[in-house]
Amino acid sequence: MTAGPGGPPAGDTSLPRDRDQAGRARNARPRDVLGRPLPRGADGEPTMPADLALAPAESLALAQRLLDEGRAFHAHEVLEAAWKAAPAAERELWRGLAQIAVGLTHARAPYGIDAAQAARQAASLADQIDAAGLPAGRISFRLAG
Repeated sequence: MTAGPGGPPAGDTSLPRDRDQAGRARNARPRDVLGRPLPRGADGEPTMPADLALAPAESLALAQRLLDEGRAFHAHEVLEAAWKAAPAAERELWRGLAQIAVGLTHARAPYGIDAAQAARQAASLADQIDAAGLPAGRISFRLAG
């Protein structure tokens, strides 16, 4: 097990997780600017409320503002709330947008992955999807250098 940033080792279940009445995970721990959990009681970045409910256009506008401010994790939270509240036919769109935002968060520590190349491949795949439906191609993650 490796230690997570500011917390117990990954996979450590000795501390109970925050849960709501239905048993769904809630994480009331403070977060840093990248969204990583900090120790309880630490000063952290404000996060989005767990019950965030915005119209689609408001969700997009807020997520874009947060991305423009360099707060990709927080944009992810907004898009995740929209995903969970969306009609079934729209959920995959919102889920994909949320995953892009959290991907931007993780790209700040790429472990030698050529993130720019992965982004170009993702853009190319998105163009293919727009033009002709799901592509037969794949994306590959190469090391930079």
